[in-house]
Amino acid sequence: QFKLVESGGGLVRPGGSLRLSCTTSGLILVDYNLFWFRQAPGKEREGVSYIMRYSSRTNYADSVKGRFTISRDDVKSTVYLQMSSLKPEDTAVYYCGAADWTPDPNIETLVSSEGRYRFWGQGIQVAVSA
Repeated sequence: QFKLVESGGGLVRPGGSLRLSCTTSGLILVDYNLFWFRQAPGKEREGVSYIMRYSSRTNYADSVKGRFTISRDDVKSTVYLQMSSLKPEDTAVYYCGAADWTPDPNIETLVSSEGRYRFWGQGIQVAVSA
């Protein structure tokens, strides 16, 4: 199974910014909807954002709306998550996934099981702390 690789995580102070990238080699992502998830310690994995194939229509969890921006570069087979105005509650391991099925418009009901995604990343840590 091809894998996705996340990068760009790290430690940042509250109010700061980070840009996560998720890419792959040997795989074209243009035909896939692309997703970002996160899982904080002791919490269930939750959908953060997704961007549709072809239309690039986006959707965000209420908790990140207005602060995070998802984008994709199909030439580079890469999806990005620009995170601004970061809060301590954004601390989590962030994962990216790719699927060819149409996600529910309600991101809170988004399936987070990696088995439902054609491709999945290994996760990257984001820590927001003073």
